[in-house]
Amino acid sequence: MNPPTPGVPSWVDLGTADLSDAIRFYSALFGWEAEVSGEEYGGYTTFSLDGRAAAGAGPLYGEGQQTAWSTYIATDDADLIAARVEAAGGKVLVAPFDVMYQGRMAAFLDQAGAPFSVWQSGTMRGADVFDAPGALTWNELTTRDVEGSAAFYGDVFGWVARESAMGDGTPYIVWELGGQPIAGIRPMDGDEWPDDLPPHWMIYFAVADCADSAAYAQALGGSVVQPPTSLPIGCYAVLTDPQGGTFSILQGANA
Repeated sequence: MNPPTPGVPSWVDLGTADLSDAIRFYSALFGWEAEVSGEEYGGYTTFSLDGRAAAGAGPLYGEGQQTAWSTYIATDDADLIAARVEAAGGKVLVAPFDVMYQGRMAAFLDQAGAPFSVWQSGTMRGADVFDAPGALTWNELTTRDVEGSAAFYGDVFGWVARESAMGDGTPYIVWELGGQPIAGIRPMDGDEWPDDLPPHWMIYFAVADCADSAAYAQALGGSVVQPPTSLPIGCYAVLTDPQGGTFSILQGANA
C-alpha cells in the first residue's frame, strides 16, 4: 500500500457531543461500519466503507467545544509543518504529538483563523477510499481572506492557487499540487454568510443521489442548511447532523 501523498487532504474526523448518536446517524446515511477503539484511544471510532477506512469520530474533550468536522492534510514531517505554520502567520493549537504507533498529528489555525490538522502516518495512513458514494470527495476552505489564504497554504504545503468560477459565475479558487486539483477556496462574499460565521474547512462526501441523501439525513434527525443545488460539476447540499456538525454532500455530474 502506498503512503499518502504529502500535502494532500487524507483524513477527516468528527468531534461530537454525542458519539453514539453520531455513529447511528452516519452509519445509516453513508452505509458506514463503525469500529470503536479501546479506552487508550478514548473511544475513537473509525468508520469503514466496504472494509476500507473512510472517516473517524470521537468525543469532545475541551469545555465549550462544538461538534465539528476536521480536515487532516497528509505530511511526512509534522514538526516541519508546525514551524512553517508559525512562520506564515498561523497558530499552533496542538503541537505535534505521537498517537501511539498509528501516526503523529498536530492542529493549527491558518492566518485567518480557520482550523485544520495534519497527519503523519504510522500504521494508520488515513482514508483508504475516496470519491465513491459515502467517501470523502472534496475539501474546501471557506474564508473572507482569499488572497491571504492562498499565500498561507502555498507557503506551508506548496499549493498553487488557480482562479476558477462556480456555475453561477461566483469566483472560486482551485488549489493544485503537482498539477492535480486537491482542494478549493470559496470566498465568503455576499449576504449568505453571517458576519459571525468564522472561516472553516468544509468537507464533501460523495453520494449517488443528492436529493435522496439530503431527505434521508433530515429523516435521521439532521437538518438541510443548503438544499440540493445543481452546478456543472454536479449537485450538492449542505447538511448538519443531529448534534450540529456541518458537512456537505456531492453528487458528481456523471453519477
